[in-house]
Amino acid sequence: MKKYLPIILLIVLGLSTRLLPHLPNFTAIGAVAIFAGRYLPRRYALVLPLTAMFISDLFIGFYSIPMMVAVYSGFALMSYLGARTQNYGWQTVAGNTIVGSFLFYIITNWAVWAFGTMYPHTLTGLTTSYYLALPFWRNSLMADMFYTVVLVGGYELCLLWLQSTNIQILNNFKIQIPNVKTNPKS
Repeated sequence: MKKYLPIILLIVLGLSTRLLPHLPNFTAIGAVAIFAGRYLPRRYALVLPLTAMFISDLFIGFYSIPMMVAVYSGFALMSYLGARTQNYGWQTVAGNTIVGSFLFYIITNWAVWAFGTMYPHTLTGLTTSYYLALPFWRNSLMADMFYTVVLVGGYELCLLWLQSTNIQILNNFKIQIPNVKTNPKS
């Protein structure tokens, strides 16, 4: 059970941010996808955000299948972008979070235009769809950045703290820690 606790907690975070009152599109699902892609094994990285979406959709309600495919695909893409941040620093995480949020906006609003009846199926209708969705993208981008900082930043800070604690514990027991050779070019 301990092995799956982080996965369960991430699903609960994604669920709670969708089910509890929030600004439109200000949820943690995108950040959960980035985090899962970055840190979890591939089989969990994709399934985790989509599971959180599916369970919350059971409560919120399902909608048009083509639009659901677009939404779920957008989060799957964010998980992929999270996986592309492995072994890279915070700049790559931030960049991929912004790119993921933007692609989610492009994909989902194209689907609203293409499969919905709110906008005429013309270039003007598509442009209007993107224009009127800008406030939702703003909230989504803010949420993705905020929750990514909380999840990824919190996880990395915990790792740093654990490493410093382990070194201190080792030093207290008089165990010599070998010096790590650094690259003289860096």
